[in-house]
Amino acid sequence: MNKELLKISRAFARDENGATAIEYALIAGGLSIVILAAVIALGDTVRDDLFGSVATALG
Repeated sequence: MNKELLKISRAFARDENGATAIEYALIAGGLSIVILAAVIALGDTVRDDLFGSVATALG
């Protein structure tokens, strides 16, 4: 029983299938944080300059 458990635990430790999914999740999380920071930083500028110009032209 102990040898079988040791064999299973070694196979589990060597398996790297889930590591790729975790790496992709970390990359996606990092990109979403960067995009969110850019939107927050540029949000007021885009609203005031672009949409303000359009509203002035229409109104």
